Amino acid sequence: MAKGYIIGHITVTDPEGYPEYVRRDTPILESHGARFIVRGGQSQTMEGAAQDRHVVIEFDSYEKALEAYNDPDYQEVADIRRRCAESTIIVVEGV
Repeated sequence: MAKGYIIGHITVTDPEGYPEYVRRDTPILESHGARFIVRGGQSQTMEGAAQDRHVVIEFDSYEKALEAYNDPDYQEVADIRRRCAESTIIVVEGV
């Protein structure tokens, strides 16, 4: 079965509020089997435009990734991210 991923490209606009999102989203996503592959860290945009922060979260399947993103508890916490950052969130199936 192919893995599933949540990929986030994020520019934090409220650095004081954003850490609460990170603190609260982690246990919710991990309860769905999330494994954080990339979470911030150094990056260089080699082509095109990009945001400041990148996150890659692996799940056992595409369906598990969708389940985690759509979890009502996660969506409640995601409102913090929406207030404190500009973001693009993608759910994708791996190969």
